[in-house]
Amino acid sequence: MGFAAACALAACAGNAGSTGSQAGNAFTVPLGHDLVMQAKMPKNFIGEELPSEGVGTVDDPTWGKVGGFTQTVKAQVMAFPPGTKLTIKNLSKSIPHTLDVVMKAGKPPAKFPTNPSLPTQAQGNGILGVGYASGVIEPGKSVTVTLKKKGIYLIGCAFHYSEGMMDVIEVKAGATPGPQGT
Repeated sequence: MGFAAACALAACAGNAGSTGSQAGNAFTVPLGHDLVMQAKMPKNFIGEELPSEGVGTVDDPTWGKVGGFTQTVKAQVMAFPPGTKLTIKNLSKSIPHTLDVVMKAGKPPAKFPTNPSLPTQAQGNGILGVGYASGVIEPGKSVTVTLKKKGIYLIGCAFHYSEGMMDVIEVKAGATPGPQGT
């Protein structure tokens, strides 16, 4: 079993497309006729794609409807402690995305503006805060951002905000992500 797990993890780290399939942030790798292994996204990692591509949306009990971003497999409110160095990966196979901070929120529920102007050029020097923009993240590519200041940040994709690609990142000590969509 240790050898099979090591082979599966090696396949995930290498070219999962040739040995298995990827759905959202989970990789499924066949290990035999009736056996597969599923690996989830690493710690301090956000995956993003259009809700219709597979991440979906969720009506979070605290923050309201969010979608397109996840720490696990499906859409969810995300949460990390201050000081986290976070990797944002575009899970799409063909569509570019961004992660832009739309605004800082005070308390739930999230009150996303109707039609904000979100930049497609990178801004914020790699530090998450008001005015941060990842820049265009091509399919399968990633960027890194540091979460220095605690707060509640409403985020969105500059290209797909109107299609429901908006979410919440909570930065606070002891932070835990919200429930994921089903």
